[in-house]
Amino acid sequence: MAVPERPAVPFPADFLWGAATASYQIEGAAAEGGRGPSVWDDFSHTPGKVANGHTGDVACDHYHRVEDDVKMMAEMGLQAYRFSISWSRVLPEGRGRVNDEGIAFYSKLVDLLLDHGITPNATLFHWDLPSGLEAIDGFRNRDTASYFADYAALMVDALGDRVKMWATFNEPWCHAYLGHAAGVHAPGMRDPKAAVTVAHHEQLAHGLGVQAMRAERSDLQLGTVINPSNVRREGSPDADEDEMRTIDGIHNRWWFDPILKGEYPADLLDDLGPLADAIRPGDTAEIHQPLDWIGINYYYDILVRGVRADESSVNRMLAYPTVQNTTESDRRPVHTDMGWPITPEGFTNLLVRLHTDYDNLPPLYITENGCAYDDPIVDGRIADRRRIEYLDLHLRAVRDAIDQGVDVRGYFEWSLMDNFEWALGYDKRFGLVHIDFDTLERTPRDSAAWYRDVIKANEVPAVEG
Repeated sequence: MAVPERPAVPFPADFLWGAATASYQIEGAAAEGGRGPSVWDDFSHTPGKVANGHTGDVACDHYHRVEDDVKMMAEMGLQAYRFSISWSRVLPEGRGRVNDEGIAFYSKLVDLLLDHGITPNATLFHWDLPSGLEAIDGFRNRDTASYFADYAALMVDALGDRVKMWATFNEPWCHAYLGHAAGVHAPGMRDPKAAVTVAHHEQLAHGLGVQAMRAERSDLQLGTVINPSNVRREGSPDADEDEMRTIDGIHNRWWFDPILKGEYPADLLDDLGPLADAIRPGDTAEIHQPLDWIGINYYYDILVRGVRADESSVNRMLAYPTVQNTTESDRRPVHTDMGWPITPEGFTNLLVRLHTDYDNLPPLYITENGCAYDDPIVDGRIADRRRIEYLDLHLRAVRDAIDQGVDVRGYFEWSLMDNFEWALGYDKRFGLVHIDFDTLERTPRDSAAWYRDVIKANEVPAVEG
């Protein structure tokens, strides 16, 4: 299929290029090295929760193959690598006893990265809450915010001499709402009040964590990672304006406003009412901590169609204010294997909106952006032209936002390699590198070579029509 001609697009001289992964999705070694269980171990081992009964027990076996994987990153030209730490690998119960073997694994990873000239970027929480904390109600329990701060301080004490760039949370919306309202992520609850409580306690944990990390070291670059999306109408019947506002509040403003403005959106608190009674006086001051950067994960715009009046409720929107319930994205002629629409123009609009709405917005990094496509291996090669096209369009969208004044400092492609895609198991493939989950052989796709060349040139190449 022919594509429009496009010129080469250079990026700023100090732009940082990387790729991203998450601990439960790639590490494996679920019962090794003193690691305790997490909610995702429990969830994936519950029949019917994950496609094909898949689990993260082995995943990509990164725990045992870390040397080769870092070498592969270097061969791909990555300047930075964003990874998450398994909380239960370093604190098997989530608090109390420290697992030195788990600390040693991450210390080894960091040293390998630095030895290969790759900047480490660590995320503390990417949804794999220790089962020991879930046993005391996880983030539904306000005390877990303090346990998170203790964990954050522990990791900075262990790695902060070498790791300078840290994120507290990755996409806290997902753990709160997909895990506690929709029930499709761990821990698998369907309780809107629990979801809103978790959403607040995650924010509180972020603020307490930032303070604990700064108390340990003053030379860190601290941030958090949010997954905002434009919310716009598409399909029939036409979506109600009030519903659009509420979805935008739940998905976007709830996360940015207390961090950057020191307050939750008043209209959203009115919508949520008693569901938000976990918020206490003084909490937003704890959340509102100075940040050095914010990570933006972007995949698609939320395309909303209307619903019958008797269907419309805050509880329904809490359960799934995303493509699964409210959109017709999969009816578009072109979409990814996830059924997600391809909306690069929305990426630019979103970044410009954040720049416009928040006058104290810190520098941004694109911490995840990518697509799932499963192209075949032919004679040892994987020609994934659709992924290259997707990345081309979205990198151009980032450059458009930079040209409009948005301070974007770097880009981390999702994902370095195929991995355990949560409730979808191993069926959806996001990687620049193909993983054979029977043999665990790594095969870089054509997109890996394309991305290597982008990094080397610090520009997106021209596209011939």
